[in-house]
Amino acid sequence: MHKIHELSTILADQIAAGEVVERPASVVKELVENSIDAQSTQIDINIEDAGLKKVEIIDDGIGINHDDVEIAFKRHATSKINNQRDLFKVQSLGFRGEALPSIASVSDVHLKTSTGDEGTQIHIKGGEIKEIKPAEARRGTSICVEDLFFNTPARLKYMKTIKTELAKISDIVDRLAIGHPDIAFSLVHNQREILRTSGRDQLQQVIGDIYGAKNLKRIIKIENADNDFKISGFVSLPELTRASRNYVTITLNGRYVKNYALFKAITDGYGSKLMVGRYPIAVLNLELDPVLTDVNVHPTKQTVRISKEDQLCNLVAKTIYDTIYQENLIPEVMTRDRAVQPRYTTEQLQMQINQYSKTREEPKSEPLVNDYIEPVLQPQAEEEEETPKEDIKTSDIAAIYISNKAQLNDEDVQSFAHRYEQPVTPFGETEVTDDEVSNNDDQPRFPKLLYIGQLHGTYLIAESDDGMYIVDQHAAQERINYERLRTEIGEVSNDQQSLLVPLVLDYPNRDALIIQEKLGMLQEVGLNVEPFGKNSFVVKQHPTWIEEGNEEETIREMIDWVINHKNISVASFRAQTAIMMSCKQAIKANHHLDRKQAVHLLDELATVNNPFNCPHGRPVLVSFSNTDMEKMFKRIQDPHTNDNFM
Repeated sequence: MHKIHELSTILADQIAAGEVVERPASVVKELVENSIDAQSTQIDINIEDAGLKKVEIIDDGIGINHDDVEIAFKRHATSKINNQRDLFKVQSLGFRGEALPSIASVSDVHLKTSTGDEGTQIHIKGGEIKEIKPAEARRGTSICVEDLFFNTPARLKYMKTIKTELAKISDIVDRLAIGHPDIAFSLVHNQREILRTSGRDQLQQVIGDIYGAKNLKRIIKIENADNDFKISGFVSLPELTRASRNYVTITLNGRYVKNYALFKAITDGYGSKLMVGRYPIAVLNLELDPVLTDVNVHPTKQTVRISKEDQLCNLVAKTIYDTIYQENLIPEVMTRDRAVQPRYTTEQLQMQINQYSKTREEPKSEPLVNDYIEPVLQPQAEEEEETPKEDIKTSDIAAIYISNKAQLNDEDVQSFAHRYEQPVTPFGETEVTDDEVSNNDDQPRFPKLLYIGQLHGTYLIAESDDGMYIVDQHAAQERINYERLRTEIGEVSNDQQSLLVPLVLDYPNRDALIIQEKLGMLQEVGLNVEPFGKNSFVVKQHPTWIEEGNEEETIREMIDWVINHKNISVASFRAQTAIMMSCKQAIKANHHLDRKQAVHLLDELATVNNPFNCPHGRPVLVSFSNTDMEKMFKRIQDPHTNDNFM
C-alpha cells in the first residue's frame, strides 16, 4: 500500500483557501479584482454580518461564456495568462486561478453571469457542483458567497468582532476605489451604505469620499516621470498628518501593494517637515512596464518585487520634495487646524505666580495627588510591584580612586559601604515609583533647591546644601501636569466646556467603524463623541482639562490613539491621555522664564509624588555633588604617595 498519495481536489482547494481566503475581506478583494479585470464600470458590494453570512458582488463587466463557467471553478484555471512568458508581464489583477475554487471550497456559492447573449447560473457548495442551468442574459456577473467557513469551523475561531472584520473589508474596498477612480464602487453592509464613488475618473473626488471633503484643501497633486516610471497622485501638506500609516496608499499598475521602500520614499520626500510619529495622507499611483515587476511572490499578490527599486524610490522622494518645496507651507489662520496656533505665552503657563510671595516657603511634604485614588497607569503599576525598593539618592556618588593601602581608612572609602547597603539604580535608567518615593522616610524626599538662573531658555540652575542641580524645565512641568491630569481624567467629572462651534471629524470607513466600537472608552475619559452622518462624528463639548486653543488637536490625537491601539484597557487609555496632555501643556525649550516663574516651578516640583522622572521616563534633574565639583576643579588632589615604594 502506498504511503504517498495525491490529495483530492476538494482538500487541495481547502488547503489553498488557507493562503488565499484568510477572512471575509480576502473574499471581497479577490472577487472585486475579478470584476475589475472584467472591464466593469460599476461594482456593487453587498455585505451581511461583515461577510461571514453573505458577500455579494454585482458588476457590469464582460461576463463569462457558458462553456467556461464550470471550468472557472477548477484550480489554476484562468483567462489571464497562456504561457510562461505571460507570467513576467502580467497586466491583470488576478492570474493564478486560485481564488474561485478556494472560495467555493469553504462556502456556499451562487454565480450568475452573462456575456449579453446567454446567461448561466451555477451553485457550488463545499467545492461540489450542486446545479448548473441557464439564467437571464443581463450583461455582467453577480456572485453570492454565503456561510463562509461552514465546513472549516476552526477558521471561525480566528475571526474578530463584526466591526473589526467590516473595517478590514472597508479598508480594502477603499484601496481598490483609489486605484480605479474610473469605476463606480458602492459598499453596503446590512442595508446601510458605507461608501459610494461616482466613477468619473476623478481621483481627488474619490479621496474626498474616503478621507473627507474637508481635507481636499490641504492635499496637493504630484506628477513626474522618467524613462522607466511614471508617478502621479496626491499628498497632504505637512500640516495635515495622521498618527497611523494606514492613510498611505500605493498602487502599481492599478494594483494595491505594500512596499516598505516606497513608503519610506514618501516620508523621505517630506524631510524634516513631518513630526516624529506622524504620517501624511498620500495616494501614489505608479505606472511601469510589467516586465519590471514580479507580482507572483505571494498568493494575495499584495507583495511585489520591483526592478530598479532604488531608482523608483529616488524619483518618488524627489517628486514629493520638489512639489512641497514650491508650496506656501504657512497655514492660513482661519482654515488651519487649531493645533498649529501659538500655544504658549507667559500668561498661559498656569503657574499662578500671584499666589506666591517672593520668599520661598518650605516644600510641602505631602503629595498633591490623593493616595486613595486608584493609579491610572495600571500596567506600569503591576511591573512596579515586582521591582525592589531602592535608594533614590544616587546623584552624589563620586568615583573613588585608591592607590595605596592607607587610603582605605579615608572618610570617602569608609562611607562607601554605608552608601551601598541597599542596591542603587543609576539615576534616570528606571523610573522610581510614586510609592517608593512616598514611603522612603530615611532619606530627604527632595532637596531644597535655591534658584540661580536659566541656561538657554531650557534648563534651570539651582543649588542646595549638597551641590548644584540642573533641571529640565519641560520635563519638570510635564511631571507636575501629569500627576494633576491623571487625577482629573481618572475622576471623569461632569465639568464640561461647550464648544461655540461643534467640532465635526471625518474618518475613512475603516477608522469610523473602530471609533463606533470604542465610543464607550472615550466616554470613560469624559469625551462624548457622537455619530454624525455616515463616517463623521461630532463633539459638542469637552472636558475642562483640555487646554483652550488645542481642542481639535487633542481630541484627534485621543481618537487616533484608540484607533491604533485596539486592545487597550480604560486604565491604560487614561494614562496615555494624561501623558499626552501633560506634554502639550508643559512649557517648551527656548522659553525664558522670569525669576518668579522659575522659583514657582521648583516649588511645585518638590510637592509631586515622583519629581525625578517625566511620564516618559526621562530624568527631570541631574546633580553635581560638592565632591564632584571639587574634583573637577582639582580642589581634591592626589598626594602622589604610595606606601608600597617606601
